[in-house]
Amino acid sequence: MKRHDPKQQSGLDEAAKSLLDAFLTLNNRSEVRQFLRDLCTPAEREAIYDRWRVVLLLREELSYREIAQRTGVSVTTIGRVARFMEMGEGGYEIALDRLDNN
Repeated sequence: MKRHDPKQQSGLDEAAKSLLDAFLTLNNRSEVRQFLRDLCTPAEREAIYDRWRVVLLLREELSYREIAQRTGVSVTTIGRVARFMEMGEGGYEIALDRLDNN
């Protein structure tokens, strides 16, 4: 991650708030897909999708080795996702719970 001097940080914080607000304006899967295609490179999107796939497979209590074999994702990335599922901000759990309740 690149470092920003304090003068740049406030602009970055404002951009982050605006981006989060932009996500909240999207109404359906198609709009989110369009936005992600414009926002992220194909490699960035693939990384995001891979991490979500790992979340779903970790939830099924598969081993890291099995997840790596199924997805091609490194064990390091799987461990990182698992750590954030356990000690992160709780975003994965919020999303999973809401998907379960829809």
